[in-house]
Amino acid sequence: MAGNLFDQLKKAGLIDEKKAQKAKKAKYQQTKQKKGKKGELELNEAAKLAAKVAQEKAERDRQLNLERKQAQEKKAAQAELCQLIESNRLSNYDGNVVYNFADDHKVKTFNVTQKIYKQLVAGTVRVARFESGYVLISDLVAEKVELRDKTVLIPIAGEDESISKEDQDYYAQFEVPDDLIW
Repeated sequence: MAGNLFDQLKKAGLIDEKKAQKAKKAKYQQTKQKKGKKGELELNEAAKLAAKVAQEKAERDRQLNLERKQAQEKKAAQAELCQLIESNRLSNYDGNVVYNFADDHKVKTFNVTQKIYKQLVAGTVRVARFESGYVLISDLVAEKVELRDKTVLIPIAGEDESISKEDQDYYAQFEVPDDLIW
């Protein structure tokens, strides 16, 4: 018995030619649908993969845009700070009185007038880092600068916290001579 199943069934008389053609057509359509489903599955997988790649790219782009925006905001804030200091810095303060201040554990000096020296000691004039040096600014401007960047201002020399309160009270009774200027 050679041949396929349909030929054998026809010879046996179990089916006729029309039924054989219908069965072949049905089988062909089933195999075609299976292939189509497999193709659809492959297409769905490709679409999912493409969507995932697009989502990752969008996330990466959003992160880069956020970093750029932060860098631009930081640069704008720095420019605003520089403009604030530049437009409000004091001038014509050169004099014969030496004002010493500490910056980064180093002692720096300014030659200022007696009036500016008293304002520096009182805290109504402050020293600020600007470009590669130092400038004097008023305390009102210093408050605005402090809101933007505290590291620009040189701290005011205050009470020494390493000495106890009792010792500070004891030493307060002694008058510091006028000619002793630090």
